[in-house]
Amino acid sequence: MFTGIVEETGTVKSVNRQRMTLSAHTILQGTAPGDSISINGACLTVIEVSQDSFSVEIMPETLRRTSLGDLRPGDQVNLERALAVGGRLGGHFVQGHVDGTGRVLSLVPESGATLMKVAAPKDVLRYVVEKGFIAVDGISLTVTACDVTSFTVSLVSFTRDHTTLATKRSGDSVNLEVDILAKYIERLIGRESPGITAEFLSEHGFA
Repeated sequence: MFTGIVEETGTVKSVNRQRMTLSAHTILQGTAPGDSISINGACLTVIEVSQDSFSVEIMPETLRRTSLGDLRPGDQVNLERALAVGGRLGGHFVQGHVDGTGRVLSLVPESGATLMKVAAPKDVLRYVVEKGFIAVDGISLTVTACDVTSFTVSLVSFTRDHTTLATKRSGDSVNLEVDILAKYIERLIGRESPGITAEFLSEHGFA
């Protein structure tokens, strides 16, 4: 379990379809083989740790679901250690189980912030609501607007300066994970449900 609060950005040293090695500093403190690290929002298991780097294994499901297969040596990634029991929850509960990838449509400056619009698959957008949570490349963000094909988040300068979002451009791919609460609610109301509808929210006092 993670919070979506990036601890540092690391650099890809080497990568293939089975293994990735990354240089890092902060997240190496207390990290040992078997620990979980979020890399651009994908939870991966550490298999080796050195003084200034660590390695993880990559399985086919990770390559199918995420953009990690596009990474090359020298690329920057967002890193976060798993949430420790008793630790502060600064973002929201993030599992590190990427639901799919989106594509950056635009980045528009707005009074010191940046509005980032992202196109996303329908099976991801069904769980996205205005003012709800979403993890973008492992970063906990609040949705400011959404429609049937995309959603928008507002990036403060600190987020841009301390994550890889500062380098994103229109057309770039990002990993997406929706709020797990939305998926559990859908599951509870039945497999045949069309999803969380306005009628459902109204009936249960949410709207």
